Parts: sequence; structure tokens; C-alpha cells
Amino acid sequence: MGRRELADVLMPPFEMALRDGGARSVMHAYVDIDGVPAAADPWLLTEVLREEWGFTGTVVADYFGVSFLRMHHGIAANEVEAAALALAAGLDVELPTVRSFGPDLVDAVRAGTVPEALIDRAASRVLRQKVELGLLDPEWQPLPARLEGVTEGGIDLDPPASRALARELAEESVVLLANDGTLPLRPDARVAVVGPLADVITGMLGCYTFPSHVGSQHPELSAGIDIPTPLAALRAELPGAALIHVPGCDVDGPDVAGIAAAAAAAEAADVCVAVLGDRAGLFGHGTSGEGCDAEDLALPGVQGRLLEALLATGTPVVALLLAGRPYALGAYADRLAATVQAFFPGEEGGPAVAGVLSGRVSPSGRLPVGVPRRPGGGTSTYLGPLLAHAGTVTSVDPTPLYAFGHGLSYTTFAWDDLCVDGAPVDAARPTNVATDGAVTVSLTVRNTGERAGVDVVQLYLHDPIAQITRPVVRLIGYARVPLAAGEARRVDFRVHADLSSFTGRSGRRVVEPGALELRLSASSADHRHAVPVRLVGPERTVGHGRQLTTEVTIQ
Repeated sequence: MGRRELADVLMPPFEMALRDGGARSVMHAYVDIDGVPAAADPWLLTEVLREEWGFTGTVVADYFGVSFLRMHHGIAANEVEAAALALAAGLDVELPTVRSFGPDLVDAVRAGTVPEALIDRAASRVLRQKVELGLLDPEWQPLPARLEGVTEGGIDLDPPASRALARELAEESVVLLANDGTLPLRPDARVAVVGPLADVITGMLGCYTFPSHVGSQHPELSAGIDIPTPLAALRAELPGAALIHVPGCDVDGPDVAGIAAAAAAAEAADVCVAVLGDRAGLFGHGTSGEGCDAEDLALPGVQGRLLEALLATGTPVVALLLAGRPYALGAYADRLAATVQAFFPGEEGGPAVAGVLSGRVSPSGRLPVGVPRRPGGGTSTYLGPLLAHAGTVTSVDPTPLYAFGHGLSYTTFAWDDLCVDGAPVDAARPTNVATDGAVTVSLTVRNTGERAGVDVVQLYLHDPIAQITRPVVRLIGYARVPLAAGEARRVDFRVHADLSSFTGRSGRRVVEPGALELRLSASSADHRHAVPVRLVGPERTVGHGRQLTTEVTIQ
């Protein structure tokens, strides 16, 4: 990609992590950007990170990041050349072991082929950060005087407070993609729980969790902590239901021998829950995870054949996906009774998805990516410009099956009383805002259903005419609004003009005068209200100190 897309799409989250989140250490990426590896890019690691953003912490390499300059990028002949390039770009520390920053580098510095000033610069940054953290104080100890969770048996790495937080995060992250009324499940239903992830913990955990990362090499040992499977969690959640479990197939194996038994179990049940998805691993040992790429977005292995067999029974099928990537569901969507998506929801993921299936949890998750219709996926994310979306110039429709931001609930909501700066919105008369000013958009969110729930109001920016092509819409704010049945709350979005900024033709980030539209939406494809705004005044150049987020107030 070019620097404009890098600056406008990829960098803002990192700016937020550093400026607003206070992160004090940065790891460079392994990739090259437009031919320049990140580990050897002075523009990225020095000009942008330190000079523009004012970062004063440390930049670290992970594992073979410096060596890759020789091994994979082909811009260094040996480890010393790789080290010199990385140090000159702004790298400070090679972690976790010595590969390039070793004795040969010391010899090169002494010989004068690598400037000693580069070593001094990196060392001073590391020492300064150690001083800031108190690591060089005489009284410093590796463990604090009081450590939470310490018992006579050692340190509890899974204390109740952490599990409670894990449950909260898991429950809020589960996304209900579709539902014909089959969910929530009846407490006395006969349920066939099938699929390769129904009674294993695999679908709960990403590739860097300990059981997946290290425990997978020691199958004779337990996971070390309690991680309920979806089946176990459903049994606890629905004690009056009759649950039948048949795996049907493996996550990625070719064996179809178990599919017939799974279909028979589904046919004998009131409803079938098919637990499908991924096994996270590293470098080819999983269907997703680091180094585990996919040629397309079809369900791994024979899971697609299993799902077809279940749908053929005529029993309502609920697809529960536990995965690290979105899989194409267009071939099944109109035949599924419901679809629930969870992206490796963690140690409490089993109870979380069981709570959604039972109705104890009213789902409130929203998609952080689109779910494609076809295995080939789409040509762009929702952030693509107009030509990246469906149109007359291509025979391929990249429109996702479920859009970025999509998610359903077990209750209903209404949005009304839309105002801009306290006055009713007039669609024919845009609100003027200075290019260094702000505007407040407000609405009332009302729970019109019979049970409590959480609505997620999303605010998108549409810039119809600009000096460069722009995304059709771009998410600039959102509000999670918890509401009891019949309750209403007022939501204010204060939007600064800085949030419309982009990298212009000059290469500078600018706020450009002209027409904008603020869209209050349920997803990137479901826009409920539009607020016309006109930025007036001179074009402004803005930098790292600009407003990065929308201010949200819920009353």
C-alpha cells in the first residue's frame, strides 16, 4: 500500500495506543511497506514515530525481526548489515535472544564500520526507560511487596476477578448474525449438539494462549485451568433440555464417516446446534493463527459437507462459529435458522455462547469485519472507495453477507428525536461548522421490546467530494447503550472537524472545507439517520495532536 492508506487507515489505532493509551514500547512489523521493511525504515521508526508523534519510549524487534532483513527481505548480506540498518532506522532492542546484536556487531563497531553513535542512541533510550520505571533504583526488586492472587500454594494466575472480567468480555463480544425466532432455545428442547468444536476447548482460544501455544505440544497434560466446552456449558445452562452430542467430523480432516451419525442425531432433535470453525495454531499447525493462511474462506476441512447434511434433515439448524476469521456463509444463510459468531471468546467463551443460545444473555456484539458471501471473499473492506463496492463496472459483487458493524439482539430499539447542536435536523439545510470547530449530534435510544438489552449506535462519516478518493463511509464513533425494557436514554456525539481529516494531495493531513454527512447507523450498511454538515473556513493542516476520537455522552 501507499503512504496515504497507511497514514489514514492503519496508523490511527497506533496513534491512539501511544497518545491516549500511554504505550511506552513499540514492536516493528515483519512486513515491508512499498518495498521498505519496517525494521529498516527510518521514515516509519524515526520520522513518524519519534519526530511527528513525539514517542520517547523503546522500539523492539520480536524474535527474527532483524534477521529477516537478511533471510526474507534480501536487503542485508549478513547479520551485521541487518543490525546496522535496524539501528539506523530507530530500533533499540533485539528480543528475546541475540541474533544480530551480538559479538559480530561489537567487532563492527570497534572497527568503525557501524557508527558507535547508533549504539549510544539505542542504549540511552533503554537506560532512560529503565530509570523511568525505577528498575535501576537500589531498592528495586523483581516482585512487588504485595502481589495479588498469592496463596500458600503459589500465584493464582486465574483469580475470580479475572474470570468475571473474561465472562463479561466474552458475553459482550458474541454476535448474533441472524435469527428466525429459533433462538433463544426452549429450556425443554431436544437439542443435537454437533460439530468438531462442540466438546473441545479448541474453539475458545487463540494461537498465543498457553494451552494452544505450549500445551498443544504436551497432549498428555491438562489445560491447567477450567475452560468449559460449549457442550458442557449448554448442559449447565439448559438442565431441562435433552442434549445429544455427535462430533460429525474433525476441524480440518478429510474423514466424512461421522457425518451420517450427526445428521441422524439432528433429524431426531427439535433443533440442531452446529459448532463449527477453527483450531488456532502457529505456522501451519492450525486452520488459523500466525503463519496459518487460507486459500479461500470456505469452512475448513469437511465442515461444509457436515453443515449441508444437517440442513438437509429439515431440523432447524443454528450455526455457532468459533473462529479466528470470518467464513463465507452465503451458501447456507437462507437455510439456517440462526447464526452466532464468536471470535475465539476465551476461557469463559463456552458459558458466554451458551448464555446467548439460552437467552440468559441478550446479544450485543457487533462485527469488527464483514462476513463474505462467497469463499473468494470481497475485494476490499468496508473502508473501500466507491469503486471497491458493487457497481456497473464489474461483474463481481463484493457486498458482504453481513456488513461491518452488524449484530442483532433479542429485543428491539427505536431511535428518534434527532438533533444537531440542540436543534432538530433539517435535511435541506446543512449545519455550518468551522474547519477547526465541532458539532454535537444527539438522539434518543428507546428499548421497545419486552426484555433488557444493549443497543450499539454507530456514527459514520461520509465525505461525498474531496481532493482524493475517500471511503464511502468511515466509523468515527459509537455508543453502547444498555436499556431496560421500555427505558430510553439520550446519546450525544461531539464530533470535531479533525475527524474528517485525511492525507491530501500534498502529502499533508488536512481538514478540507465542504459538505459532509454524519450517519447514525446500525452497521456500515444500515444507516438510520443522516445529518448534513458543511465545514466552512480555510483548509487546515493537522498532525498527531489532532482530535482522534468522538466524544460520547450517554444520559
